[in-house]
Amino acid sequence: MTAADAGPPDLARLTGLRSGKGRFYSELRVTAARLDRVMVALDTISRALVQTIDGPEKLVRAVAEAARATLDADWVLLALADGALPEASVRHLILDSGGVSYAFEGLCDARDPGAALPDAVLNRLNDILRGQLAAFRLPVIETQHAHVPIELDGTVIGAFAAWTPPHRTLDGTDAMVMRILASQTAVALQNSALFTKSVSLLAQSEARNAELLATQRELGAVQRHQVLNSERHRIARELHDSVAQTVLSAGMQIEVCRSEISAQSDELAGRLDLAKELTRSATEQLRSAIYALNQPADAQRSSLAAMLGQLATVHMPEDLRVTLRVDGYARELPSDVEHALLRIAGEALFNTAMHGHATRANVRLTYRQDAVSLSIADDGTGDPDKLRLMLRMAEAADVDGRHRGLANMAARAAGHGGTFGVYRSRLGGVRVVARIPYRATDLAESRTP
Repeated sequence: MTAADAGPPDLARLTGLRSGKGRFYSELRVTAARLDRVMVALDTISRALVQTIDGPEKLVRAVAEAARATLDADWVLLALADGALPEASVRHLILDSGGVSYAFEGLCDARDPGAALPDAVLNRLNDILRGQLAAFRLPVIETQHAHVPIELDGTVIGAFAAWTPPHRTLDGTDAMVMRILASQTAVALQNSALFTKSVSLLAQSEARNAELLATQRELGAVQRHQVLNSERHRIARELHDSVAQTVLSAGMQIEVCRSEISAQSDELAGRLDLAKELTRSATEQLRSAIYALNQPADAQRSSLAAMLGQLATVHMPEDLRVTLRVDGYARELPSDVEHALLRIAGEALFNTAMHGHATRANVRLTYRQDAVSLSIADDGTGDPDKLRLMLRMAEAADVDGRHRGLANMAARAAGHGGTFGVYRSRLGGVRVVARIPYRATDLAESRTP
């Protein structure tokens, strides 16, 4: 075949024109305008389809607007049949010639159609929603109306329809644009729904992961508290079952010896009395340590007032009557501060019972604006001046091993930035006062509204 023979058919095939006719230039202008329109349409379609990641609503609006602008349509309808593509949250959209959107449900900023829709548009919407698409399974291109089915995996799931004004006649190029929009819309809607679902799943996963990390931290804290409490209880049991029983047995043996010596042995009797007093004091101090160790160290522990009340009523000798008073607004204290105050109270009460020979004691816990104070007053025979001297001597050097209780109480208060003092009680005996300031962080939190 020669080039001359092949020329005219190839030209006609490429341009749709027959060069031998006198209307060549007019047809060329029409074809050029049509090609320009197709290029603009394809650009509009591509801009619409990239809205996939912005969500199904923006995607549907962009697709419908692309069809409206390309066809210069009075009305554009995009709808999915009920039950089709259930992941898609936007089921239908209608645009008028001004680009105003209408929808019956599910779209932001869309108007309620009311009586604004023409019967042809409303009837077509009802047909699509109900899946009555038998008459429209193939594209329908008329002079002022086009209908193209939306298919996914060979199944019709909805339709795309447009109505144009009398001056805008639809042709094959418009049919091609409608088919491209329809064929890509279903895939884009499915991708958009999957993308939205993946974003939601990612957010849920991050939330679950945060919850898991928080739970792991809580479990770790609970396990540490359990281990600590288990060890504290074990030490308390060991003290009770071994050391405390041994000291009690020693006290009983001393009592037996005391009853068997002659009345003339005053010096030996005095030493036995002292040994008996020391074992009794040691026993009471062991009980205080056992009680403190048995207190849980986690957030579920009893309040300081409750622990002081239990110490005053359960762990004191029967001949000592103890009253507890709490003043001020109770606040949460760090566990180490509560432990220090509890040990100070226990030491002071045991000194009151063992050395002061008191019958009454008043425990007062006061929550002040910047500090917590604990005072223990008794009606015993103790001398505050003598006790202050002994405290200074014990802090300087432990001469005979006695009266270390005062130094221990002062050291516990000082260990938390507090003070400890010994005074005369209004009941006639001794009053000891421990004052511990709140920590700077705790004070700042309490002042936060």
